Amino acid sequence: MDSRRSFFRKAVGISGVMGLGAIPGMSRSHSVSEALLELSKMDIPEAVVNEDIWKRIQQAYTVSPNIINLNNGGVSPQPKVVQDAVDRYYHLSNEAPSYYMWRILDQGRESVRMKLADLAGVSHEEIAVNRNATEALDTVIFGMPLNQGDEVILTKQDYPNMINAWKQREKREGIKLVWLNLDLPSEDDEYFINAYNKATTSKTRVYHITHMINWNGQILPAKKLCKVAREKGIKSIVDGAHTFAHLDFKIADLNCDYFGTSLHKWLCAPFGTGMLYMKKERIAETWPLIPHHEPQSENIRKFEALGTRSFAPEQAIGHAINFHLSIGSKLKQQRLQYLKNYWCEKVNDNPKININTSLNPDYSCALAIVDIEGMEPGEVSSRLFRDYKIHTTSIKWENIRGVRITPHVYTMTYDLDRLVTALTEIAKNNGS
Repeated sequence: MDSRRSFFRKAVGISGVMGLGAIPGMSRSHSVSEALLELSKMDIPEAVVNEDIWKRIQQAYTVSPNIINLNNGGVSPQPKVVQDAVDRYYHLSNEAPSYYMWRILDQGRESVRMKLADLAGVSHEEIAVNRNATEALDTVIFGMPLNQGDEVILTKQDYPNMINAWKQREKREGIKLVWLNLDLPSEDDEYFINAYNKATTSKTRVYHITHMINWNGQILPAKKLCKVAREKGIKSIVDGAHTFAHLDFKIADLNCDYFGTSLHKWLCAPFGTGMLYMKKERIAETWPLIPHHEPQSENIRKFEALGTRSFAPEQAIGHAINFHLSIGSKLKQQRLQYLKNYWCEKVNDNPKININTSLNPDYSCALAIVDIEGMEPGEVSSRLFRDYKIHTTSIKWENIRGVRITPHVYTMTYDLDRLVTALTEIAKNNGS
């Protein structure tokens, strides 16, 4: 609480929070800044349920008032302050690209690296700025030393891009993939630990751990699984695409070997921004995905040898971090948890509606999946948009089916009331 207040006082100063004056209309800017300031003075339980304040924070975003976007799990919108920063850096680059991109903005990556490291609770010498979780995790999957016959444990509920990367390495190099097929949702840490333990052999070299399953929001006990791996001399890779800046934790808490995430999800950073964490002692032995002149160096920057890229999005990451910190990680997680439970609890007693995500805050947060008996998920999702202008996504994947609902901090409870009405009416009509 004190650290959240301290950060906000420093950020606000005289001119308003983090350049929010860039938002057209001073009244709008003032409203957002004042709302964030009020939040910083409140106890978290009080702040979580204060709809008036969150309604004013919503003005920091440019989301359409005509569509209720409940698919923030795919990619999240950026606050206007982040959008404006991207524009500024992009236009600056075009004034003299080879000068401003390579001599000015390229140097700014170090500040971004430090801000990300502070948020992650690790050394900035363990952080690489990438374009998304796929690039970060593919760097690890294809770069870590493995031999023919070495075994990797992963689950059928992992993200497809990661599954495909492992399958390609299996096909090319003869490593062995050991598959777990999880029965979800679960509120039992031992269920997951036993599953990995049972699959572990003397040839196991890697645990691939998805911190939050993207299909239904299931949180896995990543810290405990990393501890099991470490005790067995096994490397741990954590896919944190859906947990970084969503859950209140530090990467250092997990004590994993590798961690990859997309920053354009819950941090609300520019599209096409991501981050790779690699424990210092793993850097030298891991080969970069894009060749580097010193591929076996101990410098984390070897994983950023991408060549020419747009500098504007990565430079604006810092503005997204500032906005995130002005809310605070703990408050943000609890607000998102509150929003998920708000709508779930209102439909949970309906015999035709099934919530296939835990409501326990230890095992889920914003993301949940709902199924209506007698209807295909795609049909429900289509009805939600056609009749109620609610944007969602349908899921059918390895023991998981339903419509994924994912609010964000700009989502209001009155938006979720419309969702509750929609689900109730669709269930009542049963697809008619």
